[in-house]
Amino acid sequence: MGFFSKILDKLGFDAGAGKVAEMLNAPVPMPAGKPPTAPMDAPAQAIPVVDVVAILEKKAAASGQKLNWRTSIVDLLKLLDLDSSLAARKELAAELNVRAGADGTAEQNIALHKAVLSKLAANGGNVPKELLD
Repeated sequence: MGFFSKILDKLGFDAGAGKVAEMLNAPVPMPAGKPPTAPMDAPAQAIPVVDVVAILEKKAAASGQKLNWRTSIVDLLKLLDLDSSLAARKELAAELNVRAGADGTAEQNIALHKAVLSKLAANGGNVPKELLD
C-alpha cells in the first residue's frame, strides 16, 4: 500500500489497489482558461464525492491540537494520524511525482500539499478552489 492510499483510507475514499493507481494517474484539474489535461472525448465516469473539508474539520475539532491542515502538509498528515516525517514526505512526493525544491524545504512542502489536495479533488474529493490555488 502506497502512502497516498493511506491518505485515501483515512478520508473514506473507496479505493482498492487498482483504483489508487488510477487516481494517481488522473489528470489534475486546471484553472479556468487553461487547456484540459485529458481528451475531451474521454468517457465520463461517476465519481463518488467525499467532503474532504468536512472530514478534516471534524477531525481537527476532535484532535485537541492546533493544526493548520489547510496550508501545511505536515499538519495535514498529523491530523490524519499518518507519519509526517521527512522520509514519509519524500515517499509521498515520489509517489505523486512532486519535484519542487529540495527535500523538506518549504517549497517542496507547499507543492506536496497542493498535489495531495489536487489529487483528492480530481478523484471525487470536495475541495474548495481556494485550497487548490
